[in-house]
Amino acid sequence: MKIVVTGGTGFIGAPLVRALLERGDAVTALVRDSSRAAKKLPPQATLVEADLETSGAWTSTFDGADAVAHLAGEPIAAKRWDARQKQVIRDSRVESTRTIVEAIGALPADRRPKTLVCASGADYYAFAEGVDDFDDDAVTEADPPGESFLARVCRDWEKEARAAEAHGLRVVNLRTGLVLGPHGGALEKLATPFKLFAGGKIGNGRQFVSWISLDDAVGTYVAALSDERYRGPINMITMSTRNGDFSRALGRALHKPSWLRVPGFAIKAVVGSELGESVLKGRNVVAAKLRELGFAFKHPTLDDALKSALAS
Repeated sequence: MKIVVTGGTGFIGAPLVRALLERGDAVTALVRDSSRAAKKLPPQATLVEADLETSGAWTSTFDGADAVAHLAGEPIAAKRWDARQKQVIRDSRVESTRTIVEAIGALPADRRPKTLVCASGADYYAFAEGVDDFDDDAVTEADPPGESFLARVCRDWEKEARAAEAHGLRVVNLRTGLVLGPHGGALEKLATPFKLFAGGKIGNGRQFVSWISLDDAVGTYVAALSDERYRGPINMITMSTRNGDFSRALGRALHKPSWLRVPGFAIKAVVGSELGESVLKGRNVVAAKLRELGFAFKHPTLDDALKSALAS
């Protein structure tokens, strides 16, 4: 296949580009800085510089492509949230998707990609209710969106991607959970206090953490790009685990104690109240569609996923 990838130097994007190249696809990566991207991606990848929020010559890469994987977006926890940073987070997802879909729609029908696989987040859903014992009702792709900032971003992001259906594309929105992989990502930050013998549950530890291994996240993208059964929103998670159980599993994987507790007020003091709320609350997201589609998880258990991520 001829595939265009945005966010190709990112935590999921870079291994996705490598996986697509290894199976024989021709990959064009839309990047901000081609010289920096060349250090992260194999030489077989074609690099094109692009400002995804503004139409330009880069949109010609869609002409004759088979599929587009859109993973680009400002990292959620890169900076403390203020009004400007929240706008950057939203625009890097919503506006870029709108620009991409408009560019595809401007092409002759026989020159358009057939598939758009667009990232989204498990934050699409409302937080579980309750204080001491968070609601454990399963959350599937059929559940409605929440009203948090990230939920609204995901809702608008997916709406812009779905607009490509009017141009004849098969659209997939992958609602991503916490991705567990080596050399970066959230796991690196989560593991640091454990390595310092200061790890433990966050808040009361009852909130759910929705997770998936990096290998399985990449595998989901590859499947979604190729398999026409993949359509609409799909929860890209393996399962959801209580934070307390997740912390104990991380401690086991690192051979470190996990008995300390990080109070909720401390988390909010570090990352801010809104982002802190998303850490202290959660939802029991389940992989209903992935299991229905028969997706074979390479790392189906949390212990296995953590062992693989931390061994690399």
